[in-house]
Amino acid sequence: MKITDIQIYANCPDRNFVTVKIKTDTGLYGLGDATLNGREMAVVAYLTEHIKPCLIGKDAHQIEDIWQYLYKGAYWRRGPITITAISGIDMALWDLKGKVTGLPVYQLLGGKSRSKIKVYGHANGNSIEETLTNLGKLIDQGYKAVRLQCAIPGLDSSYGVLSDKKDYFELQSSRPLPPEQPWDTLKYLNFIPSLFQKAREKYGNEIELLHDVHSRLTPIEAARLGKALEPYHLLFLEDAVTAENQSNYQVIRNHTTTPLAVGETFNSIWDAKELIETQSIDFLRSAATHSGGITAMRRQADFASIYKVRTAPHGPPDISPIGHAAHAHLNAWVPNFGIQEFVGFGGQKMSKVFSHPLRYEEGYLHLNDAPGLGVDFDEQEASKYPYKRSYLPVSRLEDGTLSDW
Repeated sequence: MKITDIQIYANCPDRNFVTVKIKTDTGLYGLGDATLNGREMAVVAYLTEHIKPCLIGKDAHQIEDIWQYLYKGAYWRRGPITITAISGIDMALWDLKGKVTGLPVYQLLGGKSRSKIKVYGHANGNSIEETLTNLGKLIDQGYKAVRLQCAIPGLDSSYGVLSDKKDYFELQSSRPLPPEQPWDTLKYLNFIPSLFQKAREKYGNEIELLHDVHSRLTPIEAARLGKALEPYHLLFLEDAVTAENQSNYQVIRNHTTTPLAVGETFNSIWDAKELIETQSIDFLRSAATHSGGITAMRRQADFASIYKVRTAPHGPPDISPIGHAAHAHLNAWVPNFGIQEFVGFGGQKMSKVFSHPLRYEEGYLHLNDAPGLGVDFDEQEASKYPYKRSYLPVSRLEDGTLSDW
């Protein structure tokens, strides 16, 4: 089964997505997600100029060799641009192999370890009361786990809360530049424990709760927060600090029993190696789209399982249904699965461009048995929604110092 063409599409059906379509001499094609939020066109150029010419004529069945060829065969390894491009190719090849065999990808991985996939939703609000109202709505929809984010009093805007804006495109108006948001660590640390205290008072201990710090703290500040949240028994505290220095998480671990999760910006197993080996984290949140595709995610999950670290893949709205389907197949198979982030199936534009094999019911995703990843992509419909340049925000302290976003 020879690769005859690789087509790359950058479109914006509600969000910007980069879709990879690998065609073969059998007439079959495979789809992959190579979306990198805010840097989409860099990935498009990498795929078009550097990867596509190397793969035409190769045997599409040789998934492992192609992965190694694209990784080891480039002197400049790793990094989000390179790995996102490899991820899109890898997903498309797994999709192809499933279509050739007539099997869903999870069967190719070894079959199911579970019959359904537990997910957590997002409850956000401009006040504690609004956040808890939205938490109640998700509980009524059957969610067993929910992430809570709330506007911080005294700050004009907060991570996870867009106020009257529906997305980051609206923050950038007609001239897309990175929106700037204020940050104050003291206000945040003094406020967040009260959010979880009131959530437990209102809804009890049956619902699992999570929170995303978004890497805003130093290790000792994160340790303070984790300790303050211990009475509220979080499923995990996400991205407490940046992880360039992996030993930072050992500082946090030494001071709190609140479970820790990190990984959505990781590009390879090397980003998590020390964290896993030292058992400094409890959940690995790598995304198939950004850490090497299904091939790499399978390898990471196996390594993590030795240390009792569970998977909790990143599931934001800037991963396309192809990437979400890849996660679903991995989640169905992986023995050490923890939970999947889930923000819904997108708007009407997205549903016209992508069909997918997933169904939500009572806190779980269900995956059908369509061959491959089970996703299809309508090129003609996608062409109606051209790419729109966009950026994620940046944060500054009150004195103007640039902070982590």
